[in-house]
Amino acid sequence: MAGKEETGEKLVATNRKARHEYSILDSYETGIVLTGTEVKSLRQGSANLAEGYAMIKDGELWLFGMHISPYAHGSYSNVDPLRRRKLLVHKKELRKMAARVKDKGLTLVPLKVYFAHGLAKLQLGVCRGKKEYDKRQDIARRDAERAIRRHIAR
Repeated sequence: MAGKEETGEKLVATNRKARHEYSILDSYETGIVLTGTEVKSLRQGSANLAEGYAMIKDGELWLFGMHISPYAHGSYSNVDPLRRRKLLVHKKELRKMAARVKDKGLTLVPLKVYFAHGLAKLQLGVCRGKKEYDKRQDIARRDAERAIRRHIAR
């Protein structure tokens, strides 16, 4: 954990559901366009990525379904918690993502939100949905590894 502190990275929220539901093929770091009260709310750790997804519309990358709770001390400046948010990436990365997402069954899923050097960042994954048997295999593999670690510890 000391490595994260040295780089100035502070984790706000992760999408644990994404790691269970999808196979992550690639990931990108993106910036997020936020309002002031959204940034303050993120610093308090009130974000939920579970229902979030990203899409490319009109040559721009947008994030939908990410919930950022309204800032408690904000008033008229609070915005809709589920509004769509623009994501900032280099044009070359956007073209790569667009080419990958055109493949059947691939989607863009937010994996985590964090602050890096004072700026809000989002890790976005290019993912393929897992089948039910893939999920069961992952669970069985984790259980087996856990049992092995327990046995070694004794």
